[in-house]
Amino acid sequence: MIELFSANTPNGKKISIMLEEISYEYKVTKIDINNEEQFKEDFKKISPFSKIPVIIDHKNNKTIFESGAILIYLAEQSGKFYKEKNRIEINQWLMAQIGYVGPMLGQHHQFHHYNPGKSEFGEERYFKISKRIYQELDEVLSKSKVLSGNENTNADIGTFPWIARHEWHDIGLKDYKNLTRWYDEISKRDAVNKGFSFMDKNEFPQKP
Repeated sequence: MIELFSANTPNGKKISIMLEEISYEYKVTKIDINNEEQFKEDFKKISPFSKIPVIIDHKNNKTIFESGAILIYLAEQSGKFYKEKNRIEINQWLMAQIGYVGPMLGQHHQFHHYNPGKSEFGEERYFKISKRIYQELDEVLSKSKVLSGNENTNADIGTFPWIARHEWHDIGLKDYKNLTRWYDEISKRDAVNKGFSFMDKNEFPQKP
């Protein structure tokens, strides 16, 4: 049994989608980040930086925080989405998501979606960066089926929930045909839809 401490965010969805893809049994413990439950001492004991998600693998008595580390752990445990011969390639794309795609799109969410009109500099900066991310991903996906070749990996699983908020971005996903093709293919997977709606059964990836 995997216990997933999470919230209904892109980083949270990464792990629920992964758990569904590898067919692991899991239960969700909701952390209400809007009410700052992530800063409670009990949660900080398992998440030093007060961030979701965190998992506890009760079978192996392991606690793992940080979404990238969790994706790697689950991939190694299950033997799926992380072929050993391709791990250097996969790791590059997974680290790019963790260090670039997610944080930059997250800042775009803050300035453009949650707090429009508060900072012209912030809105322009992160809109420009986010548009570049779309362009860069589209270029990569013009040359390969998925981010690191021809088979889905934990890097694709990690990246998908961030692009799934394309309506917030106001960039126009449908204008990027290769990124749209990748997005559509992943969004049709049953496990992806189950994991995406892990906290809201009526929530599904939006069409481009």
